[in-house]
Amino acid sequence: MTSPLPSSPAASVLDLAPVLPVVVLSDAADAVPLARALVAGGLPAIEVTLRTPAALEAIRAIAGAVPDAVVGAGTVITPQQVEACTAAGARFLVSPGWTEALLEAMRGSGVAYLPGVSTTSEVVALLERGVREMKFFPAQAAGGTAYLRSLAGPLPQARFCPTGGIGPATAPEYLSLPNVGCVGGSWMVPADAVAARDWDRIEELARGAAGLRDAGGTCR
Repeated sequence: MTSPLPSSPAASVLDLAPVLPVVVLSDAADAVPLARALVAGGLPAIEVTLRTPAALEAIRAIAGAVPDAVVGAGTVITPQQVEACTAAGARFLVSPGWTEALLEAMRGSGVAYLPGVSTTSEVVALLERGVREMKFFPAQAAGGTAYLRSLAGPLPQARFCPTGGIGPATAPEYLSLPNVGCVGGSWMVPADAVAARDWDRIEELARGAAGLRDAGGTCR
């Protein structure tokens, strides 16, 4: 990811908070109160995944009504989605994997981006193209902290947001690694809390997630 986040306190989404909430919304009306709860809990960067028809409207709503949120789009897999997400106000893009066409679209979007990788060859290929920040997915299934620790030696210039199967118990170990900037997860936005519109619970869970950088002792 080479494009800085506009008007953000950091040059990279990896540095905004220890956890990047991965949000799935079925009703765009929930987007603004959910985003406000996450921001109040200390998690300003929010990835809204393109897994529901409400996603683009949700991104647009957050971008327009929650100025302290840095809203992005996840599960971006086509150049057309890149265009639609940036038009809706997404300030960063996250993909589960990448192709040349998708990478070219993300690079040309003018916003930050995290292409997904799960193998060393994919990491090297992105480094060759000037991309140093990536999503490691699916993190637990692809080798977890042991895999990322092994990459840190030969490829120290690569930084990751591991996502997939990570929870509050395992996040501190990931965050202690020198090549991990933040982790992605959804435990602070459980489906039952969203369905019940229990924004206070989500804010509390977000606050706990925001404190995980200190939980591991060596976390940056």
